Amino acid sequence: MNGKVGRAPRQSRAQDTRANLLQAAVTVFAEAGLHGGSVSRVSKLANSHDRMIYYYFGSKEGLFVAALEEIYRQYNQAESAVELDLTVPIEALKTAITFFVRYFRDHPEFVTLLNSENLHRGKHISQSLRASEFSRSAVGLVHRALAAGQATSQFRAEVLSRDIYVMISAMGYFYQSNRYTLSAFLGEPLSEPDVYDRWEAFVIDAVLRTVRQAS
Repeated sequence: MNGKVGRAPRQSRAQDTRANLLQAAVTVFAEAGLHGGSVSRVSKLANSHDRMIYYYFGSKEGLFVAALEEIYRQYNQAESAVELDLTVPIEALKTAITFFVRYFRDHPEFVTLLNSENLHRGKHISQSLRASEFSRSAVGLVHRALAAGQATSQFRAEVLSRDIYVMISAMGYFYQSNRYTLSAFLGEPLSEPDVYDRWEAFVIDAVLRTVRQAS
């Protein structure tokens, strides 16, 4: 059903304006960071006005917090669509790993916005009341696959889903956030499909070696 059905025209326009400003903010902040991304640039991209940003978000920093929440919301929305076959725990975990690693690859705005926020030591996302809500959902995908394998003694009982999620994220995020400098440093084009595919296979193998029971 169209989300606009049942909304009053004025309410619909207000929600659309806010959504357009938010998506424009994600684009601008991902390209230029908090300090480099101006309010006027966001409003222009959204075909709106500066005053609307202050009306909906209070300040440039408030808009940045909302942009961070939005990229996490989109991340969780994509994660919620992932289907795991928990009757085959190894394949379920492979599915989860592939989703997370590819999400970093396919959403550069997610990587660059997180880079920007880490330069601020998490100052803005810590203001969000929804940050822990977002993390629970993401870790939950790994947890379901891991728990299924632990229940059948295929995976080590002492392994924590949080640690596996961080392991996957670390390998996926670092590869994408540093692919240009690493490509120059290693003399290998890390964005090339065959090079990336090899890395993805390596991540899957590394995680499975970590969680599997010793034979």
